[in-house]
Amino acid sequence: MLSILVKEPIYHQLTTHLRQLIASHEHPVGSKFLTERQICERFGVSRATANKVLSGLVSEGMLDFRKGVGTFVRIRTPDYNLQVLVSFTEEAQAAGKRPTTQVLRFESVKSQDVLDEVPELLQARPDSMLYYVERLRLADDLPVIYERRHVVAEYCPGLTEADLAGSLYALWTGRYGLVIEGADERVRAVNLRGAEALALKVRNGAAGLLVSSVGYVTGRRPLWFESTLYRGDAYEFRNRLGGLQPASHARGMFLHPGESISSGTSFGER
Repeated sequence: MLSILVKEPIYHQLTTHLRQLIASHEHPVGSKFLTERQICERFGVSRATANKVLSGLVSEGMLDFRKGVGTFVRIRTPDYNLQVLVSFTEEAQAAGKRPTTQVLRFESVKSQDVLDEVPELLQARPDSMLYYVERLRLADDLPVIYERRHVVAEYCPGLTEADLAGSLYALWTGRYGLVIEGADERVRAVNLRGAEALALKVRNGAAGLLVSSVGYVTGRRPLWFESTLYRGDAYEFRNRLGGLQPASHARGMFLHPGESISSGTSFGER
């Protein structure tokens, strides 16, 4: 069926029509989108116009071009705001998605039995109890986040596995009356491999983002440490920058390839 475009400019009209198609049930996420020829036939435009609009939608991240295969509807990415703490549940809902959580592991451990720097970061005594949590966060049944988290148990006694099915932020502020002050956070690019790639349903070695953070309650008392992996094709990190300033050692760091993120400087509080 031919859809006639009658107003100028044609390019902007066609872009609007294709955006509507991408958002419709006619073209679900991951499905193959219209070819240039199909667009020409459907909207009565030139091949050059169709190509220009498709290229623009690929640049915007709405479509994914695969050489020799075609153009596909991309995953609609939840937004990750680097300036504030927002729960995954709210982020997914704001993106029009249905959030769910799979609890992969939940246990209580003594601080002295936890390896690496976690007890120090949490300012935990050797006999302090910590909760250890592994969760897979899904948006419309698509796994997008693999979360590992240690939590200081004294701030949220009686925590159960059933409590982990939703937003921890809402649980902490609602049931336990905690005031979350913020978090020190670091972000770096990684390759997803092994069990993590399998859980996130991506190929071994696929691009991802690792977020490591320490979260604080009133008085800058550490509440949690997390090491969370995000699918590179399913999440978009967003930030608003101020004017140009001299370099500050506390805002970021350079790493040599393969260097551990724990050896660097914090990116600062968000």
